[in-house]
Amino acid sequence: MSKRLRSWDWFGRKDKDGIIYRSWMKNQGMPTDMFDGRPVIGICNTFSELTPCNAHFNSHAEAVKRGVLEAGGFPVEFPIMSLGETLLKPTAMLFRNLASMDAEESIRGNPIDGVVLLTGCDKTTPSTVMGASSVGLPTIVVPGGPMLNGRYKGQTIGSGTHVWKFDEDMKTGLMSQEDCEFAESCMSRSIGHCMTMGTASTMACMV
Repeated sequence: MSKRLRSWDWFGRKDKDGIIYRSWMKNQGMPTDMFDGRPVIGICNTFSELTPCNAHFNSHAEAVKRGVLEAGGFPVEFPIMSLGETLLKPTAMLFRNLASMDAEESIRGNPIDGVVLLTGCDKTTPSTVMGASSVGLPTIVVPGGPMLNGRYKGQTIGSGTHVWKFDEDMKTGLMSQEDCEFAESCMSRSIGHCMTMGTASTMACMV
């Protein structure tokens, strides 16, 4: 006999609570047969335009949804706090545990049987993995991947080391403000997180 899924405690109920759980989900166009006991797979999306590394995740989420549907599951996407390493002050590290709690309670408190974590920028990977691990449901991490190497005046430039080089060149007069602004555009020329072997890449390799 197969084990009953935890989502059945919501969608399998035959009382007024079950009516509420199913009916309000149906306002999104979900048919009745989606509530037949198939596994509900949560897609934890750390998309944010304030987290440039993760700004392409909505299209990734749609691809994951299609995969879940093809495998016979019930995909549900939900957002959590997104930590952008480049913009968030004073530092994204201060909010890692808060984001982890967000992920944990969003998974634990909802009718979810398994989860797919969409991660990219430095702290979004450990925070979501920590949160999901605390719940203990089957989990898959789908990293957003690195951006393309930058190209500036015929040379390959990296998103890490060249920030400091350009800054020093500006200070010493080797680079004009106009050239620096052009180099900025050349350095970040595609979607994705830092292409150098920094925190985002090492965290992705770990999971």
